[in-house]
Amino acid sequence: MKLELRRVSKRFSGITAVDNVSFEARPGEVTGYLGPNGSGKSTTMKMITGLIQPSEGEIFFDGQSIRQDPLGFKRRLGYVPEEPYLYSHLSGLEYLVMVGQLRDLPDKLAAARIDGLLRLLSLHSDRHVAMSSYSKGMRQKVLLSAALLHNPDLILLDEPFSGLDVATSLVLRSLIEELAARGKVVLFSSHELDTVERVSKHVVILHRGKLVADDSIESLRTLMSLPTLEEIFRQLAVEQNTTQVAAEIANLIQA
Repeated sequence: MKLELRRVSKRFSGITAVDNVSFEARPGEVTGYLGPNGSGKSTTMKMITGLIQPSEGEIFFDGQSIRQDPLGFKRRLGYVPEEPYLYSHLSGLEYLVMVGQLRDLPDKLAAARIDGLLRLLSLHSDRHVAMSSYSKGMRQKVLLSAALLHNPDLILLDEPFSGLDVATSLVLRSLIEELAARGKVVLFSSHELDTVERVSKHVVILHRGKLVADDSIESLRTLMSLPTLEEIFRQLAVEQNTTQVAAEIANLIQA
């Protein structure tokens, strides 16, 4: 049961966003998916979910193309998108009940899971409040709950820590590791390199839509003789001399 991308590309009006990308995400380990803004990470995530179709290439899950049975695939998928698309006039509870119904979960099972998730993520006291008044972090917790409600086999997390407080971030970090340990396939994209380094065994790095690394963090450290994922990422995917740019900005505002 693995996720596999084979020579996947995506073009928008002649502009290549993802260019001939192949990699695997395996059960039992967290795969970190990294790249600068505009590198094609979110486009890749949307292709895996079926929200957009690849221009070329094929995506497989559990040995079968996701195009063969898209509904069957989506039943096994949990997705936290980068942007929280929510029906903000609904309360957190109403939204999760709706998700449970769309997922065809039995009412009693859905109710028990929803109540547990709301309590464990400190949303229970606000469960009847319209999400329009939720903070960004609260909306993120609702998205996470919706993604996990049906116990998916494949979990895609696109910047899942956005807006979360420190305590919830620590819970989520442990949860990502726990889900992988229980045999889930977890693909996790984040700008928080320290967190990616802590939870991921395997990393895939994109730069300008192209694959520039696909290996374990340990192997990359050894291969590149660099001690941290941040320095590996800086070497492979950051074109600017970040120290020089920072100095120039400081000089500019003090001039």
